[in-house]
Amino acid sequence: MKDPRNCSCEKTHNPNHMENIPRLNRISGQIEGIKKMIEEGRYCPDILIQLKAVRSAVRAVESSILSKHLQHCVAQSFASPHERDEKIAELQKLFDRFEN
Repeated sequence: MKDPRNCSCEKTHNPNHMENIPRLNRISGQIEGIKKMIEEGRYCPDILIQLKAVRSAVRAVESSILSKHLQHCVAQSFASPHERDEKIAELQKLFDRFEN
């Protein structure tokens, strides 16, 4: 089976995800803040709350990128039955990884 990442989407171009850069910068700042909280010996529940916020922010970026992948790359693959089957297999593997 051909590598499912070699779809027409990759041959032309990948969708632009630059709108996620500000979110990722905020996440990076949150991580730095958590490191500082740990270094300062802050109260455990306060650290846990910040960790939960980071996890939620990462999930929002993940959701944004997945949505664009479905709308752009997966939708393009439906023009070819062979590519469609490969893209479906790719999605199945991706969703399996998300469950763990």
